[in-house]
Amino acid sequence: MAAGRRAPPEPGGGPVLLQGIFGAGPAPGAAACSLSLTARELQVRRAGGCSGGSAGPDAALRLADCVGSAAFPAAAAAACFSLVCYPLRGPRWGPPSRQRLERTFRVSRGPDAEGNLRIAQAWSRRIRELAVPAVPAQDGDSYGVLPRPCHALVLLNPQSGSGRALDDFQAVVQPMLAEADIATTVFVTERAHHAHEKVRDEDLSQWDTLVVMSGDGLLFEVVNGLMERPDWREAMRKPLCILPGGSGNALAASINYYAGYDHVAKKKLLTNCTFILCKGLYTQMDLVSLSTASGKRFFSFLGFGWGFISDVDIDSEKYRWLGSARFTLGTLQCLAKLRVYQGRLSYLPVAAEQGSSSPAPRDGPAPVTNGHIPQPAGTAAPGSLPPDSLLPPLGQPVPAHWTVVPEEEFVLVYAIYQSHLGTNLLMAPAARLHDGCIHLFYMKAGISRVTLLKLFLAMSRGTHLDLNCPHLSYVPVRAFRLEPRVPAGVMTVDGEALACEPVQGQVHPRLCRVLSGS
Repeated sequence: MAAGRRAPPEPGGGPVLLQGIFGAGPAPGAAACSLSLTARELQVRRAGGCSGGSAGPDAALRLADCVGSAAFPAAAAAACFSLVCYPLRGPRWGPPSRQRLERTFRVSRGPDAEGNLRIAQAWSRRIRELAVPAVPAQDGDSYGVLPRPCHALVLLNPQSGSGRALDDFQAVVQPMLAEADIATTVFVTERAHHAHEKVRDEDLSQWDTLVVMSGDGLLFEVVNGLMERPDWREAMRKPLCILPGGSGNALAASINYYAGYDHVAKKKLLTNCTFILCKGLYTQMDLVSLSTASGKRFFSFLGFGWGFISDVDIDSEKYRWLGSARFTLGTLQCLAKLRVYQGRLSYLPVAAEQGSSSPAPRDGPAPVTNGHIPQPAGTAAPGSLPPDSLLPPLGQPVPAHWTVVPEEEFVLVYAIYQSHLGTNLLMAPAARLHDGCIHLFYMKAGISRVTLLKLFLAMSRGTHLDLNCPHLSYVPVRAFRLEPRVPAGVMTVDGEALACEPVQGQVHPRLCRVLSGS
């Protein structure tokens, strides 16, 4: 059948959109093969073999795994088209991971070089069109796809994690992005808050997406830098992407989990997340607004902590060169000197908030957002930040429909909004990017070190709640408040240290966009 003509329906792959016979490789003497392109795959058969009926193709390249395709001239007036895929392939033991597969096909239909190139370009163009992810239609404006060609600003911290972020970007990420027709501008940070200042002050219109190659702390800088812009609403519509280059990599592990991939780490996780960027599907993500007694306001995408988990995070900073192993060592050290913290914890449960009207915003001191004072809550001034309509001022009691935890001695308090606390810690298996929920965990004093260790070992599989530990409580909430009795210990937001003081937060649904893969 001539290239480009429609063919009868093919079993397994849907109707054939293009079909032809080409060389199975770029060399002039390559064996011939028959290609059939459907909406879901490129089927490859040996020329002269069965082209229909019950026999399947010799190979089927899934377009869902394809990141790019190109056409180019070849010797002897021929032309070629190629496609690059990253199918999931696994070893005999262990989880599968994405591995690169490139196939090239030769078009040689006589001496007409331009005609051969037109055929190759037609196939390449159709493959690229069919490889674009389908945007789910059931959720309004929740999903979108990056344009092609695409321009990305990559913010990279070369000191994050074990210090290999720049090397890994050049070895793993850049080649994949080039195959997917994504051009990059790389901004290497040189100091703390460098990325914050960059995205706050820069004209971002030249880029289609902002990519963070680092740990979670750099994305925290980026989010809060964007929220300080006068045009923050428009800036937050620009999709963000996280590529794991730090120690914890919690958001990257969460997005890998939401996409339905098996648990992987290190370069396998980096390849998965880069593949998600190459495919370009993005969705909305909740942020949590955190306000402190000293008047600061932050926007958080991952979690807020006080107690054991925060102690491990901050105390293990001196072992950063170990990569993710720093958390194992930090956990053992903090277990040896297990601390108890005193304070009052209050929260607005999801069920209570759904069954009652939200309290009207109350005027209090205007919180400072990283040094900038926003408009008072409830105003409609251009550029005003979203008001915390569920939160009374910190100096006032919480509303009557809130829950106040009767115990006031805790080993840890952690409010998380993603599934993973770290690459190997599945803390909130039910969490999703835009579930409108804060997943609040708190652990009361009296737990033994052995039980605490068992809980964290089970958390690597997401089964810690199945242990039914009486000291561990979990509740989905819309808002919370934590009031330490004394300023003891360290607090963290998205892995970054905060001074210990009263703090409260509420979820703001779908406030930003993130590359998601699902």
